[in-house]
Amino acid sequence: MQQAQYIYWFKDIRIEDVPLVGGKNASLGEMYGELTAKGIKIPNGFAVSAQAYWDAIRSGGILEELKRALDNLNIADVADLARRGKKARDLILTAGIPDDIWREIKDAYGQLCEEYGADTDVAVRSSATAEDLPTASFAGQQETYLNIRGDYALREACGKCLASLFTDRAISYRVTHGFDHFKVGLSIGIMKMVRSDLSSSGVIFTIDTETGFREAVFVTASYGLGENVVQGAVNPDEFYVFKPTFRQGYRSIIRKNLGDKRIKMVYGQGGSKALTQNVEVPEADRRRFCLSDDDILTLAGYAITIEDHYSNKAGKPRPMDIEWAKDGITGELFIVQARPETVQSLKSMDILETYRLERKSQVLAVGKSVGEKIGQGKARVIKDVAQLPTFMPGEVLIADTTSPDWEPVMKTAAAIVTNRGGRTCHAAIVSRELGIPAIVGTRDATETIRTGEEVTVSCAEGDDGKVYQDLLPFHIDRISLSNLKRPKTRIMMNLGNPDQAFSLSMIPNDGVGLARMEFIISNSIQIHPMALVHPERIDDPAVLQNIEQLTTGYADKEEYFVEKLAFGVGTIAAAFYPKPVVVRMSDFKTNEYASLIGGQAFEPKEENPMIGFRGAARYYDDQYREGFALECQAMKRVRDEMGLTNLILMIPFCRRVPEAEKVLAEMAKNGLVRGEKGLEVYVMCEIPNNVIAIDDFSKIFDGFSIGSNDLTQLTLGVDRDSTLVAHDFDERDPGVLKLVSMAIQGALRNGRHIGICGQAPSDYPEFAEFIVREGIESMSLNPDSVMKITLRIIDLENKLSSPL
Repeated sequence: MQQAQYIYWFKDIRIEDVPLVGGKNASLGEMYGELTAKGIKIPNGFAVSAQAYWDAIRSGGILEELKRALDNLNIADVADLARRGKKARDLILTAGIPDDIWREIKDAYGQLCEEYGADTDVAVRSSATAEDLPTASFAGQQETYLNIRGDYALREACGKCLASLFTDRAISYRVTHGFDHFKVGLSIGIMKMVRSDLSSSGVIFTIDTETGFREAVFVTASYGLGENVVQGAVNPDEFYVFKPTFRQGYRSIIRKNLGDKRIKMVYGQGGSKALTQNVEVPEADRRRFCLSDDDILTLAGYAITIEDHYSNKAGKPRPMDIEWAKDGITGELFIVQARPETVQSLKSMDILETYRLERKSQVLAVGKSVGEKIGQGKARVIKDVAQLPTFMPGEVLIADTTSPDWEPVMKTAAAIVTNRGGRTCHAAIVSRELGIPAIVGTRDATETIRTGEEVTVSCAEGDDGKVYQDLLPFHIDRISLSNLKRPKTRIMMNLGNPDQAFSLSMIPNDGVGLARMEFIISNSIQIHPMALVHPERIDDPAVLQNIEQLTTGYADKEEYFVEKLAFGVGTIAAAFYPKPVVVRMSDFKTNEYASLIGGQAFEPKEENPMIGFRGAARYYDDQYREGFALECQAMKRVRDEMGLTNLILMIPFCRRVPEAEKVLAEMAKNGLVRGEKGLEVYVMCEIPNNVIAIDDFSKIFDGFSIGSNDLTQLTLGVDRDSTLVAHDFDERDPGVLKLVSMAIQGALRNGRHIGICGQAPSDYPEFAEFIVREGIESMSLNPDSVMKITLRIIDLENKLSSPL
């Protein structure tokens, strides 16, 4: 057989062959040749070299016409760009695939059919020679054709693939990034299809796409072929796996978010000429995850192996953007593409920018936040591509979804908001590249927001992005992290919202001194734990129905509480790993517990819940013992199954030493034994008796955290919930300061850790200075105070250490 001139099988391609076969094919060849031996499955296939593209252009005699079609192009003129792009594509389609090139493609396809069966289904994918570079991804700029069978369909798809080098978005992208249209060639990749139409597919990033946190693998998944995930037509399931403990052998899934997955792309059915089509996903399938834990962990292992390979090859860390597919016939998981991540991994970490809204207004839409910025302007609702020319620079783009053809307009937007899509959809990827805020998956933004309405798009409040009415004031805090010294006093932070953990971990810190379990229970779980243990005690049918809806997919309702709590705490512990993360066991008061779903059936009514049935008193009492057991199970899962042994547990509002002993015994019954596997247990120092009896408390706890709010309340006899006496609440009172000093000295005397997690150091610089002088070992601050207080403490420590 004559040696093929244009065909290169994956086994013969390596990453250095980008000029020959483009970025996508070079990466596939690299993985096929280097990583299949490590267990990563890549479908077989071949590349049609970029030389074939150039020869097809010359054979058709269209090069000069192509150049004229793009001469003096202004990409800001969307209508003119569309006309010129169509002209260029028509020229290539008319020229077609020369016969000598087609013969080689046909022969190679025949060999693929010998391996997989007659008229085997293949994906025909474009692979540009300036694509998947470390600094420019070119993701989605050219076309992909799925479920191609037979010679006729393959030749047609190959021609369209070549023409797609001149899609409107590809032309615009090259202009924006300074690439010469006629120095970029296009290779065609022809790969065996993975039958994910019968299962699921998605995208993996080996870096958190919003914050740049590098220790997480982020997996998205939806039913059917992967185009819907990439293009943002569905809101996919999301999963996070923590790399460090995964490498240690732990099943370290630390987070799951259920997407609605309303449609799936499948092969064309019933004699339809369409190669693929979208169909509705049954409601029962939407309400469950489309991947098992085993599959998630397998994909995470693939992703880490791929990242390690490319990092070693590049000689530096190389976060990756990976596409995967699961075959519904064989159950096998395949990698179908991998390229360098080109947004977060290239950001400078020398300057930390934090956007903050100064006030809020009516919320018009809520979805997944992309990025951490704030944008604002007049809204422009675009419901059809024909309306794109009406979009004005500086407006906020509101759409059902976006596609690569929209990119010339997206570049001029102040922000982007879509009804559909997840964090790896087209709108999300493009907005990250452009550095503008986006909110995806709002479901109804095109209906709740009107064209011309002034709006503020905030992605600075965690996982949920919000569109507010009006142009709201905001500011940007910028902190230089270069050459920043650390104080001797450990500066930790108070944190409750797991959605903000990755982002906040970027602020220089020494860990988390107070992670509030209550936030996770009230916002993520929402249900009183005892209502899950004893639903038979609830008489209200509406409450039972609400519980049933929230716990859909959980045959064991108690598991709902344990898993959700473990994911929330695990996310925080992972974000700051291996620094200590001190998690306070639940500290709701009875009126707050009663406000949880089902809580009314289990909570007594108290005149003063602030000093009533709260904290440690609940944990060993029959009224809550089983609920506390669920909390313990979740914490044990974080430490034992996720491997996050940096987790320290803390007991709140512990009145007496005998009560402390009962709580520790209750924890031990639930598998949390102080000292076992390095488990440390702290106690809040917030009751005067904690200070008075600190020597005795030191015998059974590993550390103390001063709760200045409650300590002040109980020292001065001021109900901090009462506005009538609020003027007398002051942590700087001499009596309070005396107890704080006694607590610090007592803990140090007993060789126990002593920190503070109350509000006072954040609010009062003089209080922070006082406790440093007293010898406090750590202070845990609100995130917005961390850097300000850090700089002040460094200055104070320098003064204290300077000779008189």
